[in-house]
Amino acid sequence: MTIADAVFAWFGAGALLAAVLPRVVAGRPLSMPLMFLAAGVGVYLLPLPLPVIDPVENRQLTEHITEIGVIIALMGAGLALNRPVGLRRWGTTWRLLGVTMTLTVVATALVAWWLLGWPPAAALLLAAVLAPTDPVLASEVRVGEPTEDAYDEDEVRFALTSEAGLNDGLAFPLTYAAVALAAAAGSGWSASWVGAWAVEDVAFKCTVGVLSGLLIGRLLGWLFFRARSPMLRMSEHRDGFVALGATFLSYGVTEVMGGYGFLAVFTTACAIRAAERAHGFHNILHDFVEQIERLFTAALLFLLGAFIALGGLAPLTWQGAVTALVLLLVIRPLSGWAGLLGSSMRAKERWVVAGYGIRGIGSLYYLAYALGQGDFPVPARELWAVVTFTVLASVVLHGVTAGPVVTRLDRLRTAEKASGR
Repeated sequence: MTIADAVFAWFGAGALLAAVLPRVVAGRPLSMPLMFLAAGVGVYLLPLPLPVIDPVENRQLTEHITEIGVIIALMGAGLALNRPVGLRRWGTTWRLLGVTMTLTVVATALVAWWLLGWPPAAALLLAAVLAPTDPVLASEVRVGEPTEDAYDEDEVRFALTSEAGLNDGLAFPLTYAAVALAAAAGSGWSASWVGAWAVEDVAFKCTVGVLSGLLIGRLLGWLFFRARSPMLRMSEHRDGFVALGATFLSYGVTEVMGGYGFLAVFTTACAIRAAERAHGFHNILHDFVEQIERLFTAALLFLLGAFIALGGLAPLTWQGAVTALVLLLVIRPLSGWAGLLGSSMRAKERWVVAGYGIRGIGSLYYLAYALGQGDFPVPARELWAVVTFTVLASVVLHGVTAGPVVTRLDRLRTAEKASGR
């Protein structure tokens, strides 16, 4: 048996399990991502002829594989959201981005600087790469399929899904800030980079990302639903794979223009969704993207488990582990609660949103990307160990608790409606 034969066998088994497991574990204290992560660890502990998984040595490959996983997840999130974008309608989302994300990044950087003793650039990098959230890793806390009702989603699922769709893109300026600080000051501190960063990496690239995504989304929305020729009007057909075309087109064009492709992909998806909200073609697009996303998620978490089994956590110190747990158990919940103060959400819902800032594939991408952009005064393997442990802890903690917690929240919501509250 060759390595290629083993890879084919495991890929086939993984694809079948990715189709079956979500139904098997639904509502239980388990999750598909957790099971694939555990499978990666278990398989690589066996004496089998499998390829070595090392994201540090294969940084560029890791960057591109996780990049694809993130943009597919962003398209899926945007296509699933029923609620039209607006200042008031998306009020919870803006709170999570403006207050919660800011507080989380600042607090995480301070903890890394104080507890780990890392220089400012490395501490900021850790905070930046751990800023994105990922409800894909706990499907119970994200919205379901598109429906005709603009307010069909409950506030918890809507908040976590829309937050993840946007903070995956907004983590880019933070990552560039860490890269710029490392280039300007090395292991020290300097503010000389702030002006250029604010103009180029924040204002210009964010603006290009949003405008490019909006334009491409509207053009594709017209093509999908309003083109005069039935041959071009994609909603007349059942070709769900055009969602991948929209994903890569939006991302590629925006990156060529110098903008943030992640922001563009999510904006494109929201614009396509807004073009014709009641059409069943949205379900075809969403279902296709969700299936591809599930495969990528399963494969990436299996590989992450393999990396762990091969010693990926060996450079992890107790300070690094504590930093990760403080982020998940203290910083995110308190920052989330602070961001939602004054909102219309009830206390139980507020705590669920605050507590389920799940870390996942986006963090792996940003770390791989940043390490290719500059040199940081902390060994790459130590950075990878802390980020990997954070994702591992998040998958275990949130994967085990999400099903029971959200099921109970749904039951309470249903009981309150039945009682007329």
